[in-house]
Amino acid sequence: MSGGCGPDIPAPVSPGRVVLVSAVALIDADGRVLLAQRPPGKSLAGLWEFPGGKVEPGETPEAALIRELHEELGIETWHSCLAPLTFASHSYPDFHLLMPLFACRRWGGIVTPREGQGLAWVRAAELKNYAMPPADEPLIPILRDWL
Repeated sequence: MSGGCGPDIPAPVSPGRVVLVSAVALIDADGRVLLAQRPPGKSLAGLWEFPGGKVEPGETPEAALIRELHEELGIETWHSCLAPLTFASHSYPDFHLLMPLFACRRWGGIVTPREGQGLAWVRAAELKNYAMPPADEPLIPILRDWL
């Protein structure tokens, strides 16, 4: 039986190190999604991404996201406000990224860039107009269709 997904091509070999990063689609009352621009000096500087960051040892993806949102954007959210939406799995030259993407519509405080990053509230249909890291790009149609 054919699955319709194309020829059976071996998956790329991972460089061995898997990095777990948690990300969120913060969705405001107007249905717009927050993107953060990677600041100068960081890898992939200038590209737009969903806010979040690395999951530390012993930390859950949700706890990492709650911590990162406070550190990077000055807002508070709660585990019950984070809904798992999808994930990305992408090999970069020196590591493999595994990134769960959560959706969040409720948080406390005012979104404020605390790490020199640019911010943009973007309609789902316009996400494709923002240059993003390769791992984030496959998330765009999923989020667009979901919203």
